[in-house]
Amino acid sequence: MHDIRAIRDNPDAYAAALSRRPTVDGKSVVAEILALDGEVRKHILAKEAAEASRNAKSKEIGKAKAAKDEALAARLMADVAAAKTTIEEAGKLEADAVAKRDDALARLPNVPFEDVPLGEDEHGNKVVRTVGTPRQFNFAPKDHADLGEALRMMDFEAAARMSGARFVVLKGQLARLERALTQFMLDVQTGENEYSETSVPLLVKEQAMFGTGQLPKFAEDLFQTVPLEAWRRDVNDGALFDQIADEHFSSHPEIQAAMKARDFDNAALQGLGGLAINHVWKQAIRKTEELASQRYLLIPTAEVSLTNLVREQIVEAGALPIRMTAATPCFRSEAGSAGRDTKGMIRQHQFIKVELVSITKPQDSEAEHERMTRCAEGILERLELPYRTVMLCTGDMGFGAKKTYDLEVWLPSQNTYREISSCSNCGDFQARRMDARYREAPSGDNPKPKPEFVHTLNGSGLAVGRTLVAVLENYQEADGRIRVPTALVPYMGGLEVIG
Repeated sequence: MHDIRAIRDNPDAYAAALSRRPTVDGKSVVAEILALDGEVRKHILAKEAAEASRNAKSKEIGKAKAAKDEALAARLMADVAAAKTTIEEAGKLEADAVAKRDDALARLPNVPFEDVPLGEDEHGNKVVRTVGTPRQFNFAPKDHADLGEALRMMDFEAAARMSGARFVVLKGQLARLERALTQFMLDVQTGENEYSETSVPLLVKEQAMFGTGQLPKFAEDLFQTVPLEAWRRDVNDGALFDQIADEHFSSHPEIQAAMKARDFDNAALQGLGGLAINHVWKQAIRKTEELASQRYLLIPTAEVSLTNLVREQIVEAGALPIRMTAATPCFRSEAGSAGRDTKGMIRQHQFIKVELVSITKPQDSEAEHERMTRCAEGILERLELPYRTVMLCTGDMGFGAKKTYDLEVWLPSQNTYREISSCSNCGDFQARRMDARYREAPSGDNPKPKPEFVHTLNGSGLAVGRTLVAVLENYQEADGRIRVPTALVPYMGGLEVIG
């Protein structure tokens, strides 16, 4: 979320900063935001003027009555009543204007740091370092799906029968390998890198997704769930308005037909008047709110749950940085990925990921970002997997990030590097959406310090499924068996070869 005061105070600089993202026309966006903000301020001024008039004339009423000037008192009371109406109307208009302005702000991406390279897409990314040398095979390396299926330990068909495409069943030693990777990652991140292991909800409410930036812009990427019976009563399936039409307007066929057709501009329906229309909408709102209260969203990453632990909190400065990690299933619809990575485990609807989240003071976030990236890189190095670290350009960076490093692991079957972790510094972007703040300790220079927004960072440490893919492909042998990386042998009960 962006600070409207910063946009007001320096609109040109803000427009230029936003325009570093190739999909954003900063000048027009800032002009739109300021126009919406102008509407807010206009209604605030109208309300304040009406309040001042009401207060002044309320005092005059007493004087008029004391002077026994009933005519003047009556005019003043009428003026006060009119002012109250204006206050109510202006208040409603202000609330509507605030909602429109804040919705526009909520859909704006974060402003990149100055050192982020300009670019349209992944071709503008900058390779920061390359670690390890890809193995030279004396046979044609197979991809992970062929390897796993040949071992009879990876079953896409069984998963498809129960869940559809983009799911997998892992069996036997590959299921254990997935567990071993997860445990290994958690042990390193908690035992050596000072992250605190945390168990978090997988189902969250909309406000949690809003806080980390998945909503409102990326709703199509999320899975949601509501109790089946509530879903059947969903206002969108038409049952609600049909019910209201039958219960309240059966004696008015034209109105009943308009209701069932959702024709709310129909003259007959409009002719019902305000009270009846309000009754209809109150019924609809009540049912919609009831459904929303039972609606949950499945987390696409534990970043959502971990970061929201500081939602609406004021953290004491001495408690920072807060470093948390969680291994969870993650759920993504992959709405924009039709036709991409349809084979294998690279792009799944459900996968396990070890997530890293840090909460810091603003002045510490850039150093923490470098540290977090090294913590993720360390896993790849211990597994002896070749990788490279890439700084994403402004056109390839995520919505909420100010700066992002992607870690890309070498996949022999594709003869290329593929993303396995993404580590981002979000600055105060998420903190503003969540109202997550910290407060310095009182001092002689500042006896009553004001709360300030924290900075939030997140990264994968690592995506377990893609790490499993990388292990299978990089450690495969000509006979289809898989050598177990040395670091994982203890986690595999001493097993050194799979298959």
